Amino acid sequence: MSSEPPINDVTDDDIEVTHSKSWAAGVPGVLHSMEPAITQMGAVRGMRALLSMNQKDGFDCMSCAWPDPDHRKAFEFCENGAKAVTWEATPITIPTSFWAEHSLADLREKSEYWLGMQGRLVEPVYKPAGSDHYRPVSWPEAFRVISAKLNALDSPDQAAFYTSGRASNEAAFAYQLFARAYGTNNLPDCSNMCHESTGWAMGQTVGIGKSTISYDDFAKSDLIIIMGQNPGTNHPRMLTALEEAKDAGAQIVAVNPLPEAGLRRYKNPQRVRGVIGHGTDIADQFLQIRIGGDMALLQAVSKRVLDAEDASPGTVLDQAFLDEHCHGLAELREHLAQLDERMVLASTGLRAAQIDELAKRYISADRVIITWAMGLTQQKKGVVTIKEIINLLLLRGNIGKPGAGASPIRGHSNVQGDRTMGIWEQMPPAFLDALEKEFGFNPPRKHGVDSVDGVRAMRDGKMKVWMGLGGNFVAAMSDTGIAEAAMARTEMSVQISTKLNRSHAVTGEEALILPTMGRTEIDEQATGEQFVSVEDSVCAVHPSWGKLKPVSTNLLSEVAIISRLARAVLSDKVAVDWAGFEADYDLIREHISHVVGGCENYNERIRQEGGFVLPNGPRDSRTFNTPTGKAMLTTNTLEHLEVPPGRLVLQTLRSHDQFNTTIYGLDDRYRGIKKGRHVVFINKKDLINLGFSDGDLVDVHSEFSDNVDRVLRGYRLVAYPTPRGCAAAYYPEANVLVPLDSVADGSNTPVSKAVIIRLEPAAQS
Repeated sequence: MSSEPPINDVTDDDIEVTHSKSWAAGVPGVLHSMEPAITQMGAVRGMRALLSMNQKDGFDCMSCAWPDPDHRKAFEFCENGAKAVTWEATPITIPTSFWAEHSLADLREKSEYWLGMQGRLVEPVYKPAGSDHYRPVSWPEAFRVISAKLNALDSPDQAAFYTSGRASNEAAFAYQLFARAYGTNNLPDCSNMCHESTGWAMGQTVGIGKSTISYDDFAKSDLIIIMGQNPGTNHPRMLTALEEAKDAGAQIVAVNPLPEAGLRRYKNPQRVRGVIGHGTDIADQFLQIRIGGDMALLQAVSKRVLDAEDASPGTVLDQAFLDEHCHGLAELREHLAQLDERMVLASTGLRAAQIDELAKRYISADRVIITWAMGLTQQKKGVVTIKEIINLLLLRGNIGKPGAGASPIRGHSNVQGDRTMGIWEQMPPAFLDALEKEFGFNPPRKHGVDSVDGVRAMRDGKMKVWMGLGGNFVAAMSDTGIAEAAMARTEMSVQISTKLNRSHAVTGEEALILPTMGRTEIDEQATGEQFVSVEDSVCAVHPSWGKLKPVSTNLLSEVAIISRLARAVLSDKVAVDWAGFEADYDLIREHISHVVGGCENYNERIRQEGGFVLPNGPRDSRTFNTPTGKAMLTTNTLEHLEVPPGRLVLQTLRSHDQFNTTIYGLDDRYRGIKKGRHVVFINKKDLINLGFSDGDLVDVHSEFSDNVDRVLRGYRLVAYPTPRGCAAAYYPEANVLVPLDSVADGSNTPVSKAVIIRLEPAAQS
C-alpha cells in the first residue's frame, strides 16, 4: 500500500486547555484504543493485531515492559499499547518519490508527529557526503557502503553501536557480538538515559539491578509505595495489578510531584464497575513531593522506623533477617540519628504529619513493595535515592518474601533483556570470557562509551560512525543542540528503523536508513517462520510471534540486517555462522544458552508455555552477589536542592499521547491539554509571584554552571497543581534545556528531573 498524502505539520496556535482528569482509562480508553487501530490499519488487520498482543501465542507489546499475568484476558493491552501497535503496523508506506521531494533541511523543519505519520520505511536509503537528500539503494549496496566506512576507520573505537529497548533478545545478542567481534565495547543504549541509576544502586546493594518481585507479588502485598512514576500514561496495565492488590486488601501510597489521574482512580473497562460505576480509588495516601525530595522522604521514614524500634525493642525491625542477610545497620542507625528534620521538610515540601502517616503505614505492613520509574532515576542523586529505597525495604525484611520487594518499572519493552544479552559498555569479565570460549576470539576489555560520553566523543571529533538499532537518539538525548551538532560531526550515521524520526533528519556526513520489520510482522526465514524473545520487568522471558503480513517484501528483520552487515564487515575474521543466525534463530538462542547466565537450555525453556523466569538471588533465596555476600545498608549524604530566587525547578515528562519520543497525537487528555505540546505546567501561586498569568507565552531558559543559554521559545504557561517552586514540560522537546554535563552521580544518567529554569516574556518574532 502506498502512502496516503502526508498530514500537514502542526503548530500550537490552536492549543486548548481544559480541566485535568481525576480518573484513568474507562470507556474513553477503549475508544481511544480501538478507533485509531480500526481506521488506520483496517478492521481485519487491526483486530488481528490487538487480539494477538501480549497473548502467549502472540507478540509482545513494543511499548512498556510491564509483565504479563499467567491468565491472559482476550484484551490484554492498554490504550498506549494499542497506539504503539497502530503506529508500527500501519499499512501506509513511504513511497520512493518521498526522498526526492523532501530534503534533510525540509525534514528537520518537521515535528516528530509529522515524521512518524508518514508511514513505514520500506527501502534502504543513502545520503552521500555533500548531498541533502537520501536516495534509494539496494540492500547489498547499503551493506557495502557501511562496510567500507567501518573498515576504513583508524580504530574500532571510532564507531559506536547504540541500541533501543525495542530490539529482541536474539537481535541484541547478535548486535553486541558483531560490535565486539568488530573490536569495540562502544554499546550505549537507551537504558543509559532512563534506569541506569537503578542498575548501579541495586547492583551495589543487593547484587542485581533488576526487580526482586514477580507479577503475582502485587496481589500478595499489604502496602505498595509508588514513587516517581505515572502508571496511567506510561504503563497503564499496571493499574489492573494495582486494582487487584486493592481488592486483596493492600494499601497504596503515591509519591509524585503531580496528582496524575492514574494515581487517583482507575476505571477498568473490563469490569462493570469500571464502565458504569465509580471504579477503584488507587492511592490511599498521596504525597505531592517537591522535585528532588524523594531521598529526604525515604531517609525520614527509615529514621522513624528505627526510632519506633528503639521505643519498642524487638517489635519493628526484622532483626533475624538483618543479622543473617545484611551489613551496615549500625552505620545506618548512627547516620540517620543526625538527620536534619528541617532539611527534610524543606526538601520534600511535605508536613511532618504526612511523613509520620507514611511511616506508620510502612511499620504496620508485613509485606511491602516499593516501585519506581524515571521520576527517581533521572535525579542528580538518583543512585543514592534508590539505595535509600533498599535501606527502607531491608529494615523490615521486605526483600525475598512473597508480596514484598523492590520493583523498578522499565519503560521500554525489552530494555532489560538487551542488557541481559550483553548490550552494555561495561559488561563484566565473566560475560566476555564466555564469549571468548564460545566463539574463539578475544573480545575487547576496555570499557566503551555510554550515551552521554558518546555525544562528547562525537562532539570532540573522536567518534566517526554512529549506528542505531532502533530508537531516536538525537531526540531522546539531553542537550538537544549539542547532541545534534555532535551527530552532524560524524562521518556516517546509520539507523535501523521502522518509521521516520528526528534522527533520520540530523545525520552524519553520510547517512543510511535500513528499514526493518516490526515485532507485529510474520518473520519468515530460510528454515521457516521465526519467533523472538523478550524479558520483562520481573525477569520473565517469553516468546513473541509476529502475526501480521509484512507491509513490504523488501523488509529485513533486525536479525537479518545485523547478520548480513556482520558478514560484509567482518568476512571470516571470527568463526560465527552469521548466515545460520539469519536462517534459524534457534542457533542464536543455542549460543545464548552457553554465554548468558541463567539462560541454559534456552530453546527448550522458551518453548514452554509462558516462557521461563531468570534466576534472581534476592528474590529466590535471599542471596546477594555483593563483596560481603550480604545486602548492603548504605549511608548517603542528604543535600537540599537549592533554587535561586525567581527560579523554578523543572521536570520533563510524557504526554498521554506518546511513548518515549514517539508522538501518537497532540492531546494529553488526562492533564487537559489538546492540540499542542508547547506548554509549561506551573503552580498558580508561582505564576502570580513571578508576574505572569495563565496563558501567557514565555521563553524558558535553563541555568547551569557552564552559562550556556538553553531556551525553549514561545511556550504557553498553564496553571496546574504542581508543588510550589516546581514546573513541568513535555519530553523530548524540553530536552534542549537539560545540560549534557548535568548527570546523576554514579550512573551518568541525564538529570531531566531537576532543571533550574527562569521564565521571561516571549520574545517578539
